[in-house]
Amino acid sequence: MTSTSAEERAVAGKRPGPRPGSGRPARRRDHTLPPRLFVVPALLVYAVVVLYPSLAGVMYAFTDWSGIGGFSFTGLDNFRTLLDDDRALESVGNTLLLTVAVVVVQNGIGLLLALGVHARIRSRAVLRLVFFAPAVVSPVMVAILWKYIYNPDNGAGLNGVLGAIGLGGLRQDWLGDPSLALWSVAAMVVWQYAGYSMVVFLAGLQGVPAELHEAARIDGAGPWQRFRYVTWPLLAPALTINLMLSTIGGLKLFDQVYAATNGGPGTSSETLSTVLYKEAFVYGKFGYSTAVALVLALFVAAVSLVQLRYLRAREVTA
Repeated sequence: MTSTSAEERAVAGKRPGPRPGSGRPARRRDHTLPPRLFVVPALLVYAVVVLYPSLAGVMYAFTDWSGIGGFSFTGLDNFRTLLDDDRALESVGNTLLLTVAVVVVQNGIGLLLALGVHARIRSRAVLRLVFFAPAVVSPVMVAILWKYIYNPDNGAGLNGVLGAIGLGGLRQDWLGDPSLALWSVAAMVVWQYAGYSMVVFLAGLQGVPAELHEAARIDGAGPWQRFRYVTWPLLAPALTINLMLSTIGGLKLFDQVYAATNGGPGTSSETLSTVLYKEAFVYGKFGYSTAVALVLALFVAAVSLVQLRYLRAREVTA
């Protein structure tokens, strides 16, 4: 009887009762309101800095805006122009070739570097620092550095090294030859970001349990079999991250291309990013350039979603 009375008093204490002297039930205080108010300034900044420019860009893609003054809506004319623009279509092919080359070579070298510095060698900490260092350098600075390396003079840069080791026949005009310019830029990007891929793979390698390798070794598995059936499946999450980042980075590559070749010679190294920049800031066709940017953004999003769904489906856990 005593226990029941205590429970009734506890329940009665939780119910909103009338205010003393007012005859109305007391309102319960909303404790989630202060955190929501703290989020409001961040949401306002996000809306002004990100949402408004993005939505305005989508709108300008359907106009003939020149960057100054008024504009008029032109419907799908900018997108029809894009389909008939040989330079833009060539830049799509260049962008895809550059992306495939960068994704394959960068991640291949990054994986080899990660396996190398994951081994028990004394200099592994120094090697990790050396390999990762180019990733923190400005892309424009890297492009300027590699323009010296790609110096077309026979006695300078890479050509000078080739001549010094008896491979003078391989000397080229690396950035001036239309058939080599795009691949020279790809090599530059791979050099800069292979260490970044290495760090992601290295994190994945350190998450592979040593017990699995020991069990495979006891079962008679060799180094290649342990990598193929133990390490490689467990590296799937790291591979997903690396492929996603390198694909997105390759599709919207701009800095290195613009600083090293400016899309040349001719249009041999033009990418979609350099085309939309020139259309906006060189030719004053902001409406058309935003249409190119919108197509590029949708293409990057579509490729990333398909790639993410496929890669996440093959991931396994230890």
